[in-house]
Amino acid sequence: MDQLRLATRLWLAMGAMILFLAIIVGSAATASNKSRVSYATTSAAMLERIKVANQWANLEDVNGVRSHAVVVSNDPAVASTFKAEIASSIGQIDALQQQLEGMGLSDNDRTQIKKIIDLRKKVMEIGGQSALLKVTGQPGELDALVEKQYRPAVQALQQAHQEFVTLQDQAYENDRKDFDARTRVIVLMSALGVAITIVAILIGTGFLIRSIRQPLLQANALAAGIAKGDLSQAIDTSRQDEFGDLMKSLAAMSESLGRMVQQVRQNTDSIATASAEIATGNNDLAQRTEQTSSNLQSTASSMSGLTQNVQISADNARQASTLAATASSVAQRGGDVVRQVVSTMQDINDSSRKIADIIGVIDGIAFQTNILALNAAVEAARAGEQGRGFAVVASEVRSLAGRSAEAAKEIKTLINTSVEKVASGTQLVSDAGITMNDIVQSVRKVADVIGEITAASGEQSAGISEINGAIGNLDQMTQQNAALVEQSAAAAESLRDQADQLARAVAVFKTSNLATTRQQRPMRDITPRPQQVAYQRPALLPSAKAKPALAARPAARQLGSSLKSAPYKAAAPVVGQRSALARPVAPKPAVPKAPKAPKAPTAPAGDSDWETF
Repeated sequence: MDQLRLATRLWLAMGAMILFLAIIVGSAATASNKSRVSYATTSAAMLERIKVANQWANLEDVNGVRSHAVVVSNDPAVASTFKAEIASSIGQIDALQQQLEGMGLSDNDRTQIKKIIDLRKKVMEIGGQSALLKVTGQPGELDALVEKQYRPAVQALQQAHQEFVTLQDQAYENDRKDFDARTRVIVLMSALGVAITIVAILIGTGFLIRSIRQPLLQANALAAGIAKGDLSQAIDTSRQDEFGDLMKSLAAMSESLGRMVQQVRQNTDSIATASAEIATGNNDLAQRTEQTSSNLQSTASSMSGLTQNVQISADNARQASTLAATASSVAQRGGDVVRQVVSTMQDINDSSRKIADIIGVIDGIAFQTNILALNAAVEAARAGEQGRGFAVVASEVRSLAGRSAEAAKEIKTLINTSVEKVASGTQLVSDAGITMNDIVQSVRKVADVIGEITAASGEQSAGISEINGAIGNLDQMTQQNAALVEQSAAAAESLRDQADQLARAVAVFKTSNLATTRQQRPMRDITPRPQQVAYQRPALLPSAKAKPALAARPAARQLGSSLKSAPYKAAAPVVGQRSALARPVAPKPAVPKAPKAPKAPTAPAGDSDWETF
């Protein structure tokens, strides 16, 4: 049994179980199918008999009603109407009777059918007698025959049909019960076969588990010993199944683990030395990074003050631009008012000229009035004594015309003086309008210049703000770099501690034929002496160089993201490399080197890497 493969044993057990289940299921399915087919055939035949019997009984009932109507009715139309239908129903009844007799009937069925046939003949005979009595005109005897013989015979026939249908129903129910009983027997036999199969499976499973458990316990004990560090256990590899392969694999694992433990012991010193050098270099890099961060903070403070001053200048320029825009608006409104005054003076000049014209008309009217008064005086003198009163009136009219002419001349003189002054004022107002337009244009130019100054101040403020932001980002990245360097130093210290723990951990392993001695690799003195770097205050960048400085920001961000993604790789020099600021170390006597350790992945770092970082 131990020489068979585990898969073979499992397949044999599974095949036997499937074979037993297939036999049980096949037998049960065959018996169930036979029982179902038999039940279906018998049920179909019984249902067909029940159907034919019901049709026969229905036709008998209908014919009985028709015959009774023909016997009791005195209307010839009723007899002529039902005669053909009664004959057709009798033919159908005969066909159903022959069909029913041709089916597989039991003795009870045939006895009941014979009873129905006899009762049918009796009903037909009584019906013939009733028709004869009706033809001979004997209504009293006809009624007595119908009541005493025809109706009881019809009821007996109907009862016989119902008994036949009931007999078929009982046969159908008995057949169904028989089918249920056969089905229960098949189910019980199948359950018994499944139970026997399960018992056999449990017994076989017990033997199979027993053949599997023992080698598993051996493998478990071997693995427990290896987990405790015992690599010198004897392993039996004589089995030919999967557990034999497992034992062989465990033996190979134990041997390989022993070699690996020896290599780990040999390489632990190299790891400790490398971690010490990494920690020392990271400490020096942390000091320089802190100094750089301090310088950047000072620069950021200066740039912040400059940004505030430029912001104040930009605010003042914006206020000046607002005032210039206000003055331009006021000057423009003044120009509009002056243009309105010029228009008004032109209207006044035109009105004065019209008044002068009107005064000239009045002067002409006074002159003509004076001439008319003179003519009137001449005519009054010619009239003598009769025209004396008219002469006096003409004299008064002439005096009035003279005064009107004098007043018109004075008004004309005044109007001409006013027209001249209005013309002079109109010219002065026109000159003032031209001057006001020049002032408006000048104020607009001043507002445009102040607007350009404001825009330039805003651009300078934005540029200096971007420079300040760039310096702030650089300061933040420098602080992050310092934090990363501190984390790298802590990681190096942790690596050294873990190397010591690893050495103590592999010391618990017991090997049989592998060397267990360990050569201690001396640690080199690589303590760096950082140089004193004088602090130089960075010069402020002019506004023209703000954009190139900002263009360098993506590179700085890329450097910060790369440091975040690999905080230890960039500052992990290989064993034996030194910092750029480290002083030379005096040569030491040669010591025996430990066995060569497998190469660990190292970053391509050198002296230039420390300076660049």
